[in-house]
Amino acid sequence: MARPKKCRKVCSMPLNTCFGPEGCMNDKEIIVMTVDEYETIRLIDKEGFSQEECGEYMNVARTTVQQIYNNARKKLADALVNGQKLKIEGGEYRLCSGNEKVCKCGGCEKHRLCR
Repeated sequence: MARPKKCRKVCSMPLNTCFGPEGCMNDKEIIVMTVDEYETIRLIDKEGFSQEECGEYMNVARTTVQQIYNNARKKLADALVNGQKLKIEGGEYRLCSGNEKVCKCGGCEKHRLCR
């Protein structure tokens, strides 16, 4: 019996969910990145988290973060190199409730409003 998937904590939804080359008319080859994949890219590459810190924040193991992050980077590379559209949607996640006393993620709207 397989273990149930844990919902990964995500700070907030991305402001932009669709990216692609200008003048691209080909909607057949859209790469879909999940919201939790986007969050690993944001936390590790933009906020400077280690994979360990990212796992703690998202409430998953470091090895899970590594898998999610590797999938996300492959999708980014495919979109950039092959000139494909990238869409962010879906995945196994739950939005941050804002109930944590300290949020080190840098992107949580609920915590920024409390400062």
